[in-house]
Amino acid sequence: MKLSAYNLNDTAEIERLFINTFSDSEGQSEGEMIGQLVRSFMSSTDKSDFYCFVATETDQIIGGIFFSRLTLEGGTNAFILAPVAVRTDFQGKGIGQQLIRFGLNALSKDGVELAVTYGDPGFYSKVGFKVVTEAEVPAPHTLQHPEGWLVQSLTGDEIQPIKGKSSCVEALNKPEYW
Repeated sequence: MKLSAYNLNDTAEIERLFINTFSDSEGQSEGEMIGQLVRSFMSSTDKSDFYCFVATETDQIIGGIFFSRLTLEGGTNAFILAPVAVRTDFQGKGIGQQLIRFGLNALSKDGVELAVTYGDPGFYSKVGFKVVTEAEVPAPHTLQHPEGWLVQSLTGDEIQPIKGKSSCVEALNKPEYW
């Protein structure tokens, strides 16, 4: 398996990966919604405001992950991890965790200080994320499941509460994602 930044020529294959994976696990409407999010990231988000990494096996994309800018009033350089997908027939092999670690390492090298995600604490804690409250790190929208708001320092520093508001890129700026 090879981990790398995505290639612009792979945009359609990456979109299909996310649609199919989320449709398999969450239903067709969720797959289409996540597919739209992925399409928006790749077509209308400034390249400096998102990262996409892929896992490939025999020249087929079997996993993908996105990170997009989270703007915090205090000026901390932060990105949100969402979404991540591993092709259904490749799940359970640690590919998602490898993709996350690969992405976090790349962000850290680029000077990103904080990674945030919104998901299953049981899964994301395996790759170093810790549950925080919205009072500690503000979310761009009200969270439907506040127990799933997680953060990781990419500098090794202790995470300090962040005052003020936060905002996300336009592609992710929809209440239904939160």
